[in-house]
Amino acid sequence: MPLISSFYGILIYLYSEIKTKHNIPHLHAIYYEYELVVSFDGEILAGLDSFPTKQRKLVEAWVAIHSDELMASWIAWNKDGEKIKIKGLD
Repeated sequence: MPLISSFYGILIYLYSEIKTKHNIPHLHAIYYEYELVVSFDGEILAGLDSFPTKQRKLVEAWVAIHSDELMASWIAWNKDGEKIKIKGLD
């Protein structure tokens, strides 16, 4: 699971989860002990009830800004194992 970005204490990871419940392009956002799973179109797949609201909104904004880069990174990771970093929020 490569770390592809970080901002404001939030770590963004890509996982390869073929044939699992999250078998769509998605990321895992980790903020301390909280985890949020988000598809690249912004749908919250898991963690909505526990992830802090302020940090969730930051992740949602970041996903909206970088959806094309996320898809490119997802394809590179799942096809070749190549990790592509994406700029965080400033």
